[in-house]
Amino acid sequence: MDLSAAVTATTATLRRRPADLLPFYLLGTAVPVIARLGTFAALAGIFAYLEVTGRLAAARDALAGVEPPPETQDPEALQAWAEGLAPAFEPLVTPTVGALFAAGVLVTVLLAIFSYAVVSAGQLSAVIASLRDERGLVGGIAGARSRWLTFLGLYVAELLLWAGVIGLGSVAVGAAFLANPLLGAAVAVGALLAGFVALALVRILFAFAPVAVVVDDAGVVGAVEGAGGFVRSNPVDAAAYLVVAVGTLVAVASVASGVAFLGGGPVVALASAVVVAPALDLLKTVLYGDHRGTVDPVSPPEVGIRTQFVGGLRRGWRELTAFVRSTPGHHALAVAVAVGFGAVGWLAADPFVGMVPTSIETRIAGQIPPVAALTYFGNNWGVAIATGFSGVGLAVPALSSLAFNGVALGATAALEENIPALVAFVVPHGIFEIPALVVSGALGVHLGVVSWRTFRGRASRERFADALETAFWVTVGLGILLAVAGLIEGFVSPYYWRPFL
Repeated sequence: MDLSAAVTATTATLRRRPADLLPFYLLGTAVPVIARLGTFAALAGIFAYLEVTGRLAAARDALAGVEPPPETQDPEALQAWAEGLAPAFEPLVTPTVGALFAAGVLVTVLLAIFSYAVVSAGQLSAVIASLRDERGLVGGIAGARSRWLTFLGLYVAELLLWAGVIGLGSVAVGAAFLANPLLGAAVAVGALLAGFVALALVRILFAFAPVAVVVDDAGVVGAVEGAGGFVRSNPVDAAAYLVVAVGTLVAVASVASGVAFLGGGPVVALASAVVVAPALDLLKTVLYGDHRGTVDPVSPPEVGIRTQFVGGLRRGWRELTAFVRSTPGHHALAVAVAVGFGAVGWLAADPFVGMVPTSIETRIAGQIPPVAALTYFGNNWGVAIATGFSGVGLAVPALSSLAFNGVALGATAALEENIPALVAFVVPHGIFEIPALVVSGALGVHLGVVSWRTFRGRASRERFADALETAFWVTVGLGILLAVAGLIEGFVSPYYWRPFL
């Protein structure tokens, strides 16, 4: 199959099966939410330790006697004030605190690595299932469970090869410089060129190795051998894929930098995760699968793109309203967590009131409405998607995301200098944005319940696949709600109240 035919097959599969494939790529955006559980657990442990030992109370008492920051721009005065704060925080810095924080960072890194391996296995397993005219989500769930360790092995193997190439080059250059500086310079140039070629070969080999895992049902060694055989037999296709992949990434980076001043960075990042990533995975799987003769690409849908897009928005809104009606308990839990941790944030910020003031008027000063609207929409939709899909980690990450946002909002409100202005700013868009974020938390709880039942064998993979597909359409509906909120937050919320307050 030539590159043109592979691109056609990729586009057709994405258009015909979006809800049967993209949920796993939306799940990829939730990996940071899942991983940061380690950090949150460490912070909770640090808080408990400081509270039990009385160190936190001592810090609060010390802060109570600190004067507010001086109303001056004099660097020396500000520095003197900051130095006066140091004794208040000294009780909080102990070896135990350092050990707990280090453990939290380590757990966060490990959770990120393992979550990424599981999600990647599910993504490519869903891709190959879709190309074989099977249900992608069911295939993805099965692959995530059975192939994640193989994917982890591939990542470790590639990392070791990169380290080996760089290490050998560094040793060779260092030895040559010790023998003769002129010889060292010549060896450095040669090592740089050879290293670039070696690393490019490693990357293209391991670009197709994960595909070999799902197409050939191979292990780490078999996948590397299969990828190597494909590259040797089809060097033109392999090189074409590499050119397309690099060109696409460069184009995305260029677009992101070009629209950054318009506030489109978050939207481009989200599009990269749920459009560019699956398209590249589909493309290389089509090429490798055609080489093996084990894929049967689907035909494109008969409806036009515009009709399909409008129909998708309508279905997303229907699924959103149906989900809200059918899960009142999940929504009640989400509201309780958000409100409860909002109160925690308010109380936690109390010792800093007057010392670390915040101002909504300062934060929104000078913002450009269309830029602000696009930024708010992209950020909030990304948070909603990540919160909802992180719920597959048995609901805990989704609830932690609600708790984190609740604490942040509560603390911000407690430190606000002009509460009426903050309330006036939040209300117009908040009536759309806050319910949307609560729904995303409830969606995470729902996915957590279904994933737990599936893990225990009380629900089938088909039921889990149905829940993931529903989650996809609910997040589409949330996108509509948050687009409206973003427009209001960018064009209305910052301005309408100024003549009255």
